[in-house]
Amino acid sequence: MLAKANRVTSGADYRAIVRRGRRAGGPNTVCYIRRSPAETPARFGFIVSKKVGTAVRRNLVRRRMKAVAYEYVDRLPAGSDIVVRALPGADQASWDTLHAEISAAIDKNFGTA
Repeated sequence: MLAKANRVTSGADYRAIVRRGRRAGGPNTVCYIRRSPAETPARFGFIVSKKVGTAVRRNLVRRRMKAVAYEYVDRLPAGSDIVVRALPGADQASWDTLHAEISAAIDKNFGTA
């Protein structure tokens, strides 16, 4: 589980990251990535709407996205904010597919391999 310091918690922060962040998308997810000059720890946020599926499926997708974020949280530079939005159909994607999409978006923007 991500520590509170590593989570985007306010609606204003979500809006700022989505509106002003760089966008990297795949067939099942869209990542919005924003770097701020502040020396805050890297933060992740997740958006999984009801269009993705039932509550059980949405929570499965959210847990998978959080697992990928947990792998990257210590490797990202300070001030990194990432919001991952699950698209309809993400509930049918395998763990490997979601992991590859999110990892590719992060690696493309931060060069972490």
